[in-house]
Amino acid sequence: MKLKVEDLQERMQYIRDHVESFNTEERATALNKMYDHFEERMMLAPGSSIDFYHNAWPGGYVDHILNITECSKKIYHMWKDMGGHTDEYTEESVVFCALHHDLGKLGDLTEDYYVPNESEWHRINQGKMYEYNDKLHYMTVTDRAVWLLNHFGIEMTQIEYLALRLTDGMYEDANKGYLMGFGEGKNLKSNLPLILHQADMMATRLEKERYMFSKDSNIDYEEILHP
Repeated sequence: MKLKVEDLQERMQYIRDHVESFNTEERATALNKMYDHFEERMMLAPGSSIDFYHNAWPGGYVDHILNITECSKKIYHMWKDMGGHTDEYTEESVVFCALHHDLGKLGDLTEDYYVPNESEWHRINQGKMYEYNDKLHYMTVTDRAVWLLNHFGIEMTQIEYLALRLTDGMYEDANKGYLMGFGEGKNLKSNLPLILHQADMMATRLEKERYMFSKDSNIDYEEILHP
């Protein structure tokens, strides 16, 4: 999938608008400083490295951020409508975590996280459109996101940290202790991490289906589903 320049600018403006609308003035100022540093790289970053995952194309990152933010807002209001306990956080926290859960996919202050795969064979036969940049220190995407936010002096609450930390759910091995803890003391005390994980799964699946049922896919899913 390819986005036009105006599409990329529209998604970037969506992110900037949500930074302004869903943060205190102090945090919005710090966030905008970070976005000033990363804006061009952010607009061109992919959402993943392999084409049949999701959004493995330039602009895939900002498209995913828009999608998960919309999903997270809808799921948050669904939890409230169904009687979920949300007194300990606000919609602002939901949006903050959605906007920044994948921030580590931008890389560090100077190096991209993903670099184009120069192997045509791997691109064609395995769909590996990007490789990980070996010039970076190894960190998980989430750890790098937290490091970047800290570098730019952006504060978050404990619950926001947990939600951002656990957005990948059990797809991240390090999250097992948080999500499978035994005993009352190890249970999640807030449902915000669950909302973010559900939103991420929904957004990622919608993006994957967009690829599955497009001309770019080499599998006819319609034929499989409707033989």
